[in-house]
Amino acid sequence: MKKNKLLLLSLVSSGIVILYEFFKWKLAEVTSVFLILPVMIGVFGLFLVITVIALVALFKKKKWIPLVIQAATVILLVTVPFNKITLDIDFKWNKQGREKVVEMVKNGDLKLNEDYNPGFVSLPKGYKNLSSGNYIAIEKTNSGYRILFYTYSGVLDNFSGFLYTTEKQGPSKDALMGDIKEIDKLDKNWYFVASY
Repeated sequence: MKKNKLLLLSLVSSGIVILYEFFKWKLAEVTSVFLILPVMIGVFGLFLVITVIALVALFKKKKWIPLVIQAATVILLVTVPFNKITLDIDFKWNKQGREKVVEMVKNGDLKLNEDYNPGFVSLPKGYKNLSSGNYIAIEKTNSGYRILFYTYSGVLDNFSGFLYTTEKQGPSKDALMGDIKEIDKLDKNWYFVASY
């Protein structure tokens, strides 16, 4: 392969891998969680093929820059917490809108539809982007509410999201009828929770 073509392929495959890491959960939300595996195989398959070609080019033609790009990408994949960065941006970017929804729940403007889908409320127009699936989970407690804005809503009981709670001690592991495995405090009354 020509030097410039391999260099371009190396940059493109590395860029695609980085973009995939930042946007994989949005992609799952927009399409389907079942499409993530084939997309991941395609993205990393391309990256692996280009890495092998870059390795061959290093030994045959002494062209090392494409392999350095691939190696740097692997180092980034191992060291950079892409999910945490994405979640931090999402939380900060949408916190004000989510707090407006919390006030709607507290004021009674958003109510549970116990007959149709107990525990869930569809978000009103203008707020649908605040939770995956365009709905939130609400649980009334002795001290107020637990309101979950989904970042991921999987099959059966797998979920993750930003939880607002009025409980002083924070949410318990069995909050929202789930087996919560991860609870990280983000701000006053706000937590990231995950059940898997």
